[in-house]
Formats: sequence, C-alpha cells, structure tokens
Amino acid sequence: MRFKIAAAVIAVASFSAFSLPARADTWQFDPSHTSVEFSIRHMMVSNVKGVFQKTRGTISANGTDPASVKIDATIDATSIDTHVAKRDNHLKSADFLDVEKFPTITFKSTKAEADGQGKWKVAGDLTLHGVTKPVVLEVDGPTPTIKDPMGNTRVGASATTTIKRSDFGIVWNAPLETGGLLIGDEVAVSIDIEAIKK
Repeated sequence: MRFKIAAAVIAVASFSAFSLPARADTWQFDPSHTSVEFSIRHMMVSNVKGVFQKTRGTISANGTDPASVKIDATIDATSIDTHVAKRDNHLKSADFLDVEKFPTITFKSTKAEADGQGKWKVAGDLTLHGVTKPVVLEVDGPTPTIKDPMGNTRVGASATTTIKRSDFGIVWNAPLETGGLLIGDEVAVSIDIEAIKK
C-alpha cells in the first residue's frame, strides 16, 4: 500500500512538473550601454550618421525557445544626435520626426526565429512618426552571460535593419541642381543592446 501511495505521489509530481510552463527570464536594457544608430545618404555622395541617446526596453525569453521571445523597446525621439545642432533641430521639426507630436519611437516584437548559429530574425511592429509598419531585425547573439562587479547578470546582442522613411510619412526633401535629391529614402539602422537580468 505504501508503495502504491508513493508511486502515485511521484506520478502526480512528475505530471505537474511537465505540465507547468517554464518561467521566462526578463532582461532590462542598460541605457548606458545600449545604442541605436542610423545612417542615411546625403546629396548622393556621402552618408550622414547619427544616434538616439536614450533608449529603454525589455526582453523576455524562456531559454532559447524562439516562440517565447518578446521585445518591447522605446526610443526617445528628442534624443537624436548627429553632432550638428542645427541639423538636429531640423530633424526634430515637423519636416522630419515632429517630436512635439511624436516624442517616442517604439518596437514590439511579433515573432522570432533562428537563422543559423547565433543568428535570429525578429519581426515586429515599428511605430515611427505616428505610423506603424512591420520590420524585421537581423540579430546576432545573444552573447554568453557574464557577471558584472555588482553581481548583475548581463548579456548582449546586436541587430540591423533598413527602413524607408517615406513608409512612415517622412517625405521632406529638396532637389539638387545636378539631379537627384538632397536626402535618401532608405535609412540603415544598427542596434547594440546590453541587458541586465531582472
């Protein structure tokens, strides 16, 4: 009888262990070590580069299960910096980002899938200038986790994508005397994230 009771208890415990969903880990962006950079063609001869200085967000995932990956990121559009104050002010104006109306840029993932060793494709909704469009991030990582001097667990990853600003209603431009336009439509985006386990 005791054997039967013990066996029943073990069976129930085993079933419970397998039926309960594994708990996902949550990682919070370290804003001091996270950057969102961009590059856009200027006068058809060079590239202008800039960075958004303020980004926050979280990543949750259950191990390496791609179906469990959720990313929620917010960029402060007012923090744009191209190292030229006059140009930055123009980019913040209604001609471009219109930061008074749209002070943030957001990304919310909708799907993640492995794309080779240490590589992922993460699809999501990007909201920029009040317009939401699907984008796909090409992700490298995550890196192996490490412990920092304060005992926090950290991990890193990088991602790239290319968007068209016209898709988001940002269409200001000026014609060149020699033909073509002052500013390109495609914007190359490069993201580096360092995150801390909550």
